[in-house]
Amino acid sequence: MRILYNEVTENHAITVYDTTEYEGEKGRFRVLQFAEDAVQGAIDLNDPTRILFEYPRAMIHLMTVNRPAFANVFMIGHGIGTIPRHLPDKRFKIAELDRKLTEMSRRYFNSKTTDVHIGDGRLLLEQESSGAYSYIVLDAFTAEGTPPHLTTLQFFRLIRDKLDEEGGLLINLIAQGPRDKRACAAHTTLREVYAYVQAFALPIKGAAGLLNIVMMGRSKPIRFQLSEMTGFREIHLPPGELLVDESD
Repeated sequence: MRILYNEVTENHAITVYDTTEYEGEKGRFRVLQFAEDAVQGAIDLNDPTRILFEYPRAMIHLMTVNRPAFANVFMIGHGIGTIPRHLPDKRFKIAELDRKLTEMSRRYFNSKTTDVHIGDGRLLLEQESSGAYSYIVLDAFTAEGTPPHLTTLQFFRLIRDKLDEEGGLLINLIAQGPRDKRACAAHTTLREVYAYVQAFALPIKGAAGLLNIVMMGRSKPIRFQLSEMTGFREIHLPPGELLVDESD
């Protein structure tokens, strides 16, 4: 392992390193990691066009199969810019809380995204016009997981207002198994806002019990091809708490 970048910012403990092995595969890889071995992104230096993580590939499939001609996307959470990099013909506007993370992604992961705005994603989304977006993607994490104010009823209603009539919301979550309270609560709350909601799960390699969950909410039926979901399988989450803003 060769460390290229290591800094504790106001929001994250960020490390970037090169390694000759990733998930048991030999090669040349560059990895973005937060504290406690939480890998947030990785690229294959021998084939930068390859997407190593399963969830961005699953999200891209859901986006393209449900609306092949979609145009505008608002993303909360920049990471290493994987999804915008692989959809260069689409227009992305990205909200990222940590300026250092954005700078590091451009320097070490060749992120080309230029329309990046620094700040809280919810506050930035509030400034957007109604019906402006085909998709809104929520991929934001702290050490505690997805920030709570990004999974409330009020926030999901705000997202619905910013989507066009056929628009959809995609969420990336990490869950402690299929009965995880936060994941079940987010799913229940999402169902209060959208007529159609689907959840898909993939066990996280090397982490006993942990699931990567992708959720989608939409006013139209949600289509998908299981063979294109990169190992994600449809999951039925039990009812959970309805999440609302603390002030309500």
